[in-house]
Amino acid sequence: MVQLGYTLSSEEHPPNDLVEYAARAEDTGFDFLSISDHFHPWVSQQGESGFVWSTLGGVAHATDDIPVGIGVVCPIMRYHPAIVAQASASVASMLDGRFFLGVGTGELLNEHIVGEHWPEHAVRLEMLEEAVEIIRKLWSGGQQSHHGKHYTVQNARLFTRPEETPPIVVSAYGPSAAETAAEIGDGFWSVGPQAAVETWAEHGGEGPRYTQLSVCYAETEEEAVETAYEWWPNTALPGELASQLPTTAHFEQACELVTRADVADSLVTGPDPEDHVAAIENAVEAGYDRVYVHQVGPDQSGFFEFYEDEVLPAVESIAPA
Repeated sequence: MVQLGYTLSSEEHPPNDLVEYAARAEDTGFDFLSISDHFHPWVSQQGESGFVWSTLGGVAHATDDIPVGIGVVCPIMRYHPAIVAQASASVASMLDGRFFLGVGTGELLNEHIVGEHWPEHAVRLEMLEEAVEIIRKLWSGGQQSHHGKHYTVQNARLFTRPEETPPIVVSAYGPSAAETAAEIGDGFWSVGPQAAVETWAEHGGEGPRYTQLSVCYAETEEEAVETAYEWWPNTALPGELASQLPTTAHFEQACELVTRADVADSLVTGPDPEDHVAAIENAVEAGYDRVYVHQVGPDQSGFFEFYEDEVLPAVESIAPA
């Protein structure tokens, strides 16, 4: 059976609310949680960007059995890989076998804050490979050192480690990243096209295949489109723009070119459960078996009720491709 997850959107909601939504998602019947890791929101209207590792401590105590993952953290610049190794090991210990770590090459929006040069994508992929190597090395225990092309670790040891080593799920959008994900990951993570997951599979990728589905449930189609346009216009920005703009102001300037129709074409809007189920089926047909749903905007309570009553029962019959 396909697993349906819920997105904890750190860009839109404060930490205490995210903890509450995590518990609500588990009670509603979602299969897993994904939480975003940003230093800035995409646009200022979204209004939040709490420190994900702190929020995860609350989520660990507010939930009982539901798996929880970061979708995704960039361990190449804003965080040194050794810090990601320590933070994720602590969270994994708290979640006791329920944690998975999603990693990717990041966006300039979040990573530029430390003042380092933003490398081209091929270099960031190389950095990601080395970062994952360091994380796994530290997770393995004992005192570790690493002297690589991009990072140095000197006499480091993680004294707090989980009993069960978390899987590392690697994010990709294009073919080169998909190949890297197949080589180094325990699963695949994407909001990208079908071609990406196909490339990953062709290069021997194994493990679960995650993709995000952004939706905006509201009582009317018009209200849903307006909410999505107000809160998530960045969804309609093309190509690699999302990884290259440095500030929310730049995103807001770019989003001035986005229309309501563009946003409506980029996500699922409105109260028709058939539209939501069809979008999930499309993701499964593309090759994904884990679909995490992101409800755009402030109305999370209405979304939970709608999905519990109208969508989740229909999803139970969808089989992975």
